[in-house]
Amino acid sequence: MALLVRGGDVLGGDPPALARADVLVEGDRIAGVGPALPAPPDAEIVDATGCLVVPGLVNAHTHAHNLLLRGAADRWTLEDLLNHGPALNANRTVEDHYVSAALNAVEMLRTGCTTAYDLFMAAPAPTIDDLDAVARAYTDVGMRAVIAPAVADVVYWDSVPGLVDLLPKELRRRVEAVKATPTATLLQLGDDAIRRLHGSAGGRIRVSIAPTIPTQCTDAFLEGCARQVREHGVGVHTHLAESKVQAIAAQRRWGTTAVARLGELGLLGPRFVGAHGVWLTDDDIRRLADAGAAVAHNPASNLRLGNGIAAVREMLDRGLTVGLGSDGSMSSDNQNLYEAMRLAALIGNIRFPSVTDRWLSAREVWRMATLGSARAVGHGDELGAIERGRYADLVLLRGDGPFLKPRTDVAGSLVYVETGGDVDTVIASGRVVVRGGKVLTVDEARLRDRAQEATDRLRRQNTAGWAMAAELAPYLSTACRAAAVTPYPVNRYAAPAP
Repeated sequence: MALLVRGGDVLGGDPPALARADVLVEGDRIAGVGPALPAPPDAEIVDATGCLVVPGLVNAHTHAHNLLLRGAADRWTLEDLLNHGPALNANRTVEDHYVSAALNAVEMLRTGCTTAYDLFMAAPAPTIDDLDAVARAYTDVGMRAVIAPAVADVVYWDSVPGLVDLLPKELRRRVEAVKATPTATLLQLGDDAIRRLHGSAGGRIRVSIAPTIPTQCTDAFLEGCARQVREHGVGVHTHLAESKVQAIAAQRRWGTTAVARLGELGLLGPRFVGAHGVWLTDDDIRRLADAGAAVAHNPASNLRLGNGIAAVREMLDRGLTVGLGSDGSMSSDNQNLYEAMRLAALIGNIRFPSVTDRWLSAREVWRMATLGSARAVGHGDELGAIERGRYADLVLLRGDGPFLKPRTDVAGSLVYVETGGDVDTVIASGRVVVRGGKVLTVDEARLRDRAQEATDRLRRQNTAGWAMAAELAPYLSTACRAAAVTPYPVNRYAAPAP
């Protein structure tokens, strides 16, 4: 089926600029861009008069499972969040996973994002039916997604330096009684997910491997993940040096950084994505760039969890691909990439007082949310721009809306001013999925009712998990503060190194 987006101001080029043009879509691809294009017989006409037509944004890092209990974390670090893993994620049904993923996708679509890299988690580990539910959710809503079951074969509490040694005898006994999912089981899950779901929904759903945090994985599991990447030709995505605690844990375990160890195990390469990368050293950045890897920058959660300020300027200067992510809604509160762009454009400025040529420009940040993220999700030549042959993922923004009128520089308006509130129409894979700001593909109100029911039930069912997290919290805080004052080659805090 053909579709013609007629009469809009189309964003294109580098630096990005607007030009009045039509966009012709045939099937799921852009067939032409230019003024006064003829409409094929029976083509659907989308009137874009008065609208900016921009490429669908690409979310390089999210967690669909986080949506059900967002708002529950107040003054939590990343380690506090992970400490609450059983409380947040246990006892979920397949239906719960579907609802959470569907609402996560709805929120992205409504704010102009059409593709996501989703590191999906469950406690103690996802099942193939859970993953199938997440894939169905993205398919039903109408988004493209790379789904990566985020798993680990080391119990979280064992990965925090010095934590277990601090615990009183009885609490230590209970912690040591918790066993991780066996390595072989997790590798089998990855193989099964790839065979069952990779390339499904007409190619809109892909599967990647996700050893969730390197220090929560045995070397045997990491080596198995490297094998799966080679054998299946899929991507691999991990939380990389997200906090200083993780950086110190890697140093103590391997005598080197996580990046260096992952390189030794064969995981670095063009299919590798490291989320966050806050505590990357200069050598880590060099290794990743030389390997053709990518980093998914998540400024909202890096701030929310107090992890630090990532050295994005150094990454870009070294030629490392940087995409932009929202992270999960437990750690960033929403799935709005326009907010993520604004934060990304602002937070790095305080690293270079008055040295404005080191600040990120609006153009660089826009590229991160489009072409950079497209490269991170494995669609570098197919997403992120409005060009013939690329996927027909288009967003129509109301040009007379409160955030885009008046405007001077279009990149500045999109990155600093726009909130996603001007999104009127979204076309994903050549299909209109949002019109007049309303998602057309699913019953959003019904999904929200089902989500509230699930959230209320999970809070009742997981009281033991909440109690365990509270009991561990003071010992975890002591261990993490000790890691925070441990000398390290770089300091990414917004304060002098302790």
